[in-house]
Amino acid sequence: MKKIKIEKKILSENQKCSIENKSLLTERKKLCLNMISSPGSGRTTILVRTINELKDRMKIGVIEGDVQTDIDAERIRVTEAPVVLINTEGACHLSAVQINKALKKLPVDGLDLIFIENVGNLVCPSAFELGEAGKIVVLSVAEGDDKPAKYPAIFAKSKALLINKTDLLGHVDFDIER
Repeated sequence: MKKIKIEKKILSENQKCSIENKSLLTERKKLCLNMISSPGSGRTTILVRTINELKDRMKIGVIEGDVQTDIDAERIRVTEAPVVLINTEGACHLSAVQINKALKKLPVDGLDLIFIENVGNLVCPSAFELGEAGKIVVLSVAEGDDKPAKYPAIFAKSKALLINKTDLLGHVDFDIER
């Protein structure tokens, strides 16, 4: 049996494209944030509310990652913000190549802020740099306060944590201090 030595990182192509995306966004002075969470955490609702609250002060665009449907993209379209949908057809994350293609479809020069709404998952998206300025994790109190311990990579890499659905705190076992 012959052994073949491969000395290329498996994510090297993604990393290369991520650097290209970051360069493009930096050159055009565009802030791009990658929102990551479990399904049902309220990520899309937060985006819709953010766009509606800020629409008179800034132009926001969205790259919408979805496993199968366009439901969330349609919710974003109602705000009149430009949105590009990426259906992953079962994949649990977005890639830098997909983001690169989506950026070419967005009116980037006319935008102040770009959100990537990643596929609902706390594991896979943490391994893929997309060229964003930072990751934002959304955690619903209904999910439990153990998620940072169970999925430490995404919480360590995030620039911000939004704790959502706090109106449920009296009904669920969730310790904000934890």
